[in-house]
Parts: sequence; structure tokens; C-alpha cells
Amino acid sequence: MSGRGRLALCAYAATLMAAAAMVPLVDPWTWLLQAAFLSALVSGAGAAARRVPLARPLTVAAQAVLALLMLTLVFAREDAVLGLVPGPDAVGRLGELLATGAQDVGRYAIPAPATDGIKLMLIGGVLLIGLTVDALAVTYRSAAPAGLPLLALFSVAAGLSGGGAGWWWFLLAASGYLLLLLAEGRDRLSQWGRVFGGAPPRGRAGFDRGDGTAHAPVRTGRRIGVAALGVALVVHWSLPTLGGGLIGQAGAGAGTGSGGGTINAVNPVVTLQDSLNQPESREWLKYKTNANATNDMYLRIMALDQFDGGAWKFSVRKVTDIPAELPRPEGLGGGVATTEIRTNISAAGAYKQGWLPMPYPATKVAVDGKWRFDPARRTIVGDRGQTTGGLQYSVSSLQVKPTAQQLAEAPKAPAALLEEYTKVPDTLPADVGSTALRVTRGAANDYERAVKLQDWFSADGGFTYDTQVDSGGGVQAISRFLKNKEGFCIHFSFSMAAMARTLGIPARVAVGFTPGTPAADGARSVSNQDAHAWPELYFEGAGWTRFEPTPTRGNAPDYTRAATPSGGPSSPAEPEDSASAAVPAAPSQSSDCSPQERRLGECGATAPQDVSESEDQGSSPATVLMWIGGIAALAAVPLLPMLWRTRQRRFRLGSGGRTAEEAAARTLLVWQEVADTAWDHGVPPDESLSPRKAAARIVRLGRLDGAPADSVHRVAHAVEQVLYAPRPTPGTGLAEDADRVRAGLAERAGRVGSLRALLLPRSAVRVVWTCSERWNALMGRAADARRRLVDRARAQLRRPLRQRG
Repeated sequence: MSGRGRLALCAYAATLMAAAAMVPLVDPWTWLLQAAFLSALVSGAGAAARRVPLARPLTVAAQAVLALLMLTLVFAREDAVLGLVPGPDAVGRLGELLATGAQDVGRYAIPAPATDGIKLMLIGGVLLIGLTVDALAVTYRSAAPAGLPLLALFSVAAGLSGGGAGWWWFLLAASGYLLLLLAEGRDRLSQWGRVFGGAPPRGRAGFDRGDGTAHAPVRTGRRIGVAALGVALVVHWSLPTLGGGLIGQAGAGAGTGSGGGTINAVNPVVTLQDSLNQPESREWLKYKTNANATNDMYLRIMALDQFDGGAWKFSVRKVTDIPAELPRPEGLGGGVATTEIRTNISAAGAYKQGWLPMPYPATKVAVDGKWRFDPARRTIVGDRGQTTGGLQYSVSSLQVKPTAQQLAEAPKAPAALLEEYTKVPDTLPADVGSTALRVTRGAANDYERAVKLQDWFSADGGFTYDTQVDSGGGVQAISRFLKNKEGFCIHFSFSMAAMARTLGIPARVAVGFTPGTPAADGARSVSNQDAHAWPELYFEGAGWTRFEPTPTRGNAPDYTRAATPSGGPSSPAEPEDSASAAVPAAPSQSSDCSPQERRLGECGATAPQDVSESEDQGSSPATVLMWIGGIAALAAVPLLPMLWRTRQRRFRLGSGGRTAEEAAARTLLVWQEVADTAWDHGVPPDESLSPRKAAARIVRLGRLDGAPADSVHRVAHAVEQVLYAPRPTPGTGLAEDADRVRAGLAERAGRVGSLRALLLPRSAVRVVWTCSERWNALMGRAADARRRLVDRARAQLRRPLRQRG
């Protein structure tokens, strides 16, 4: 195969290896087979055009035209001219599919179904990247820049998966790029002829094989590439992953170990609005609780705590392992009434997202899988692709019941909390703060201001609830909402929290679900229609407190109503009698779910079951042993050269042979050890020299004197006896001479040099040479066998011709 043909094949392979990172995004993954077939056609068209040869721009244009024809044939042949040529109707059809695919990407959880729109985006993207890589690496003979489109393809996969693209996908994509670079390097070096290098392999005067092919730089390139790939893998594994996704999307935690890691998320506006606007209701969660009332059983997913003037976002925070008991809620004092309850929750198989919906504030969580705890916002986040799909878990939580008087008399919040949660950007329009002051005029304290804001949005301000309103964005979004007075829960919660901050009240936005509706089996059912957002305001003594500004959605808490009961406080450690009651049992599976729907994950949630609380939230012994073994194996990799040299030294300096032939072979092995020891300490071998001259060179460059120098000459003399004497006299004490030489060289090299010779011996490259020689020999034998088969087949074909002649 020619160098350019090999390069085209490697470019094709690199594209597919990078595209494989998108396999977890869509189910089924058969779209990749279609992309591979179409990419092969485009790559083959490029190879044919280069053989004509066409000009480079014409080659790329021909490939682009073929790619467009193939996409038209697959996705819009009914609207195309002759089923292949993209006319106006076909172009319009492709545009519609792209628009639909973009909507599907935002609507479906990962893995998304392989709709026509999503398949067009995936296959078209792979064809575009493949064409770009082929053009850069093969047509224009510049493989290094081809890494940019490959990186873009992998980055899209990693971003959409929320960090769920594991290290193996990264390894596959990086290996494809490395393969492409090696192919280009081999093609370029094959045209250079003889090149310079360091110490040659045994039996070679240089690095030129005599056929014009240079080997040392190729080996060096391989080592550099493999080392770079290894470093990239270590960095990729050690750095925290950034996950995304909220309602109906996959999310991810980050970090490894028990004390660190970060989490990240995206703005939930679009996802939440899509959930509320879906034409049919789909059950996502089902729960059973021993609480007396469920009006306040909001299932909270997360809190958005960063406000940039146009949107609320999820800031990066540290996460830890889930403790056996969660810490006491921030700001909650002993004087506020609380009731401890227990809730068993079941998630539908189709509901896959990386945060655990829970009543707030949770005190204990029993859940299987890789989950982490965010102490700042009291949320549970999935680690490295863990989602809620089909999950059963149990949560112990507190029903916090402050009175209006307690909230009104709440002392000032801590300074650090005030600074973080009352921060508003300078770009926030002035009418937001002025409206907040106007609405809360006459209020005596922060509690009364919060209630006035809630009542103004929910009843007195003339606002209308409408999920079809464009969510908009930018710093003018809240101003537009306050002017138009139409929106859904995102608009109400975002605006109230922002206005509360302008008044000096610590605020953030919570995202989750309203309490849901009663189910036939006695549980409560939560669907996509129950997705919701609400503001949380901080009051010292009660902690983060829910408010409900959205009209016709949820319910306002008792402490915000005009007539608020003044029940006495109770201790969180002493719940009401109802809290000790067991959560009622329920049937195990809905009877109206067919087996086919169950296989596709279209069924609702199964009945929630009680999940026992694990005493040890840490890793299992098998996992610990696996991690220890992996770390030990990883740590042993840098020690492999040292271990190999130690084994070689022990073998070479072993006991002498019994026969004359064995003694002669042992002498040559000791000389090899002396030469390699000198090489390890910076004296490369020169196999063109006689043993006597080589010994003198080692003594001179190694700056040896005394006993070590005499030992070098003694071993060299023994080698000359073996090689040239009519009747060789076996040398004695050669192993001790080799040890003295090594000690002398180490002393002259100093501490750093001797440590380098021990840990990274230069002579260990002989392993690579040996493997290369064996591989070349194997390939040579395979080529000879193939040649013999071809010759035999040709002879068989010629024989009938001779007979007829």
C-alpha cells in the first residue's frame, strides 16, 4: 500500500474512533454503521480523485458533493430529483430534519432515541469531520491540524453526555489521532533516507536499514506519542469531570476519592419549559411517605445560586461522599418546629438525570450507586454518569414549620452568607430594584417584604401563568417579564429571587417537582407536568425557606398566609408520632404496563420500596482491592525498565558454565553487562570497536581509575580470549569485576546520574529493538508466505494455458 493510501485509511479510522464517543448518546447505535459506510464512500472518492489526479480544491469539492448526495439519498430521497439530486424540496426536508433533531436533543434524556433528525445530525456531523480530516491529513498532507476537528467531535460527545464520556472513549479517540500522526511520520521519513540518531541496535552501524527506511526517529515518535497519550489519560482521569443536565437530562458529578470533586450544571430554563409543554403526561417518579400531609412535599433537585443579571445558574461546588447522617441544615435553630418523616421514592426507567429528587431538608439518604453529596446546597449528585433511571431510594427528612412571628423576628444572617447570596450584577436594570421597593413599601422586616413579593406575583400584580411564553434571556429578561406579566414558574421564581436580593434578603432558586397527584395504589405520582421552580429565601433560625410566587401552581406555605397557626416547637430528634409509623406498602408494578413498554423503558415508576440505610457508605472491599491493584499496576509502569535491567543483570552475572562453551558464553554475557552498565551511565556503546578499544573508551568517558578501570580491561581481555585465542582460557571473577565497574561508574556519575541509571536505564531500549526485530521478522515471513501463495496460484493458472498451447 502506498504512503498516501495508508494515510487515507488512518484518517478514516481516526474519524470513526473519535465518532465512537457518541455511541452512549443515542440508542440504538446502528447509526454509526451507516456513518462508517458513508464515510468510507467519501474517503474512497477522495482517494480516486487524488489518483486522477485532480487539483486539491476539486478533490475536496468532489467529496463534499458526494457526501451531500449520500445524505439526500438516505434522508430525503422521496423529495430529491431522481431520488439522489438535492432539489429545493430535498433541501427543505433536510432543513426540517435538522430543526427537529435540534429539538429532540433538548427534549430527550440520554440515551436519546435515534430519530431521523438526530441521525441526520450525527451522520452528517461525522461525514463533515471525516471530510475535513481527510482533506487536511491526506489531500493537503498536514495531519497535525486534523486533530482539531477530531477534538471537536469528541468534545461534542463529552459535552452532551455531561461528562459521561468515559476514559475509554478518550483513549480510543486519542489512539486514532496518534495512529494518524504515526502514518504521516512514516510516510515522511520514508523519503528522507539515512538520518542520525543515538546508539544503534546490535549488529547495525547506524539507523539506516539499507532500503531508505529510517527507524530510530519512528521509534522516538512512537515513544513521544505514547508518552503524550499516557499523560493525557492521567490528566483526563485525575481532573474533575463537569456534568450537566437537569430535569430529564443526564447529569454527572465529579471527582474521585472521598474528599473532593466538583459539580457543574446548565441553565434549566429550556429543559423545564419543554417538560411542561409536552403534549402528554408521563410519570417520572412515585413516592410513599409517612407524613400526615403532603401539601409541602416538594421534591427538590437542586438550587441555582449564581445570578448574572439575566439568568440563574448552578455554580461549581465541592462534593463529598454521602455521610451516614447529613449535617444539620444551615441556619436551622432549635426553636423552630420540625417533624422527621421518611419517604420511599421510585424513579421510572425513562427518567434519567444526575440529581436525586428529595424532600428538603434531607437528613439521611439510602441509595445504591455512585452518588456524592453537595454540602452547600444539600443535594445528591450522580458521580461519573450515575443517573436516576429505574432507581429505588429512601430519604429521611425534616418538615420545617416556622411561624410568621419567628420569621419576622429572625436575626440578621451571617456576613459571609449575606455577601454571597445578596450579590446582584451592576448590569441589572434599575427597574427591578425600584419595583421591589415599590411592592414592599410599608413592610417592617424582611419576612413581610418576602410575603409582599410572593402575594404580588401570585395574586395582586395581575400576572398570568403561561408555559408558551418565550423564556428569553439577557439582562433585560426580568424587566420584560415585569412589564408583560406573562410567564411560567421559571420567570416567577427567577424574578422574585432577584428582587429579594436587591432588598438585601439572601435568595436562590430551587428546581424540582411539586407534590404530585394521588395514585391508585396509595402512593403519589409525579410527572413531567409537575416540574417546577421556586425561590428559597434565607432566615436565620429557620434556614432556607420556600416561597411560592407562581399563580395556579403549587401551594403557598402556611407561614406566608394571613392566619398562621402558632404550634409549639418540637425537637428534630423527637418527631411526631406519625413519623415513627412505617411507610405503607404498595404493589410492585403497575398492571397497565405491557412487557414491550417495560423493555423500552416507557413504563412509569414502580411502586416505591423501602431501602435500608447502609452503615458504610464507602466502597466495597472488592472495589477497594480493584483500586489498590490498579494504582499498584500504574505505579509499576515507570519501574518496568529498572526491573528488566535487574533481571538481565542477575541472568548475565549468574554462576559460570560447566563446559568450555558455557563458560565462553557467560564471558560474553558479562561483557554485554559491562557495556550496558556504561551505557546506563552515559557512555553509549560503539559495536564497531574491538573489545580492547571499547574498554579503553569506557574507562576514558566514564572517568574510571584504579580497581574499576582494571576490571573493565580484565573483562575485555577475557572476551578477546574467547573470540580470538586458539585455546581460550576462561576468565575468573568476572561477575565481581562487573560489580566493581558498576560501582565505579555510579560514583563518578553522582547521586542524580546513578539514580537515573537505576530508574531509567538507557540500555532498556534493547527491549524495543528486540520486539521490533521480531515483528519485522514475522512480517517478513508473512510476506514470503503470501508471495509463495501468489506464485503458486499464478503457476496453477498458467498450467492449463501451456497444456492448450
